[in-house]
Amino acid sequence: MTDPLQAARPRDDRPRQRYTLEETGFNEVPKKYRRFYRRWEGEGDDLAPNEVLCPVCKVVIRSTRELRVGDRVYCMPCMSRLVVQEGEGGRLEALVAY
Repeated sequence: MTDPLQAARPRDDRPRQRYTLEETGFNEVPKKYRRFYRRWEGEGDDLAPNEVLCPVCKVVIRSTRELRVGDRVYCMPCMSRLVVQEGEGGRLEALVAY
């Protein structure tokens, strides 16, 4: 497996889809940032193209734009920096950078 931080980001010239985020009731971060996180509902929970699961604390990180392979995200509840990777079946997964 290659190191995701060293791998070249695939070139994708399509414009990213934008999303409007609503309050989810996630109260483990300051109120200003609550719309960017939600609890994971388990194996049956489908992630949207703007969501990725934190492998450390099992919280779903949400973005206002579509996430793509190579994007970096931050998980405020566990203070992890993550890199978005493509997992099995084409689903986006996060890999801990540090």
